[in-house]
Amino acid sequence: MNVAVVTGAGSGIGRAIATELARRDHTVVATDLDLDAARETADSFGGHALRLDVTDPAGAKRVAAEVAGTHGAINAWVSNAGISKMQPFTDISPADLRRTLAVNLEGVFWCGQAAAAAMIDRGTRGTIVNVASMAGKQGRVPYLADYVASKFGVVGLTQAMAFELAPHGITVNSVCPGYVATPMQDRELGWEAGLRGVSPEEVRQLWIDDTPLGRLETPQDVARAVAFLTGPDAAFITGEALAVNGGAFMD
Repeated sequence: MNVAVVTGAGSGIGRAIATELARRDHTVVATDLDLDAARETADSFGGHALRLDVTDPAGAKRVAAEVAGTHGAINAWVSNAGISKMQPFTDISPADLRRTLAVNLEGVFWCGQAAAAAMIDRGTRGTIVNVASMAGKQGRVPYLADYVASKFGVVGLTQAMAFELAPHGITVNSVCPGYVATPMQDRELGWEAGLRGVSPEEVRQLWIDDTPLGRLETPQDVARAVAFLTGPDAAFITGEALAVNGGAFMD
């Protein structure tokens, strides 16, 4: 039995990841700040749900310990929870910056730390996947400077984790999605349209035009990449930032 924990699993990419891992015979624990949303995800495939605020280190440790205690191990942990808010660089407040870094970067740190400790404690040769962004590989992203900073941090943190955890047989990788059609993206469409003085439909078309494969990414596109990284075919891959963006950014 492979046991997987997914953060931010109440909607969007997180829900798709949890569903895909369950489809591939993982026992999935869906976690979210919104417990009702996590339960809705888990109920869709007969999984389990827990509330988790990724900015709370003690909470992350409790969840990891509870899952490992209940199911015997954590084989895969996917740190997906994230937030965004679009605004010009010069308008980003100290509170906005702290909140973005707390969720997007520190949350990945605390959850990775908790997951790794649980794996090491039980001798599990597991895997950790951090959801970053193509904004973690390039700064050419308008109105998201704090988000860019957080996601660059996730890519670097992933490498540091991979290096330190390799002796324990734990692999750590990140995925870098592009323009993913989710509720978060719908909010960003509205924000960017207002900042550019155009319609949301025009912004959506700009994003499609920026993607060589000619469509917006789906949450399932990301979920399948995450499933690959948690599976046996990726057993010798660690420290990587896998671009999953339809060619919108190539490195």
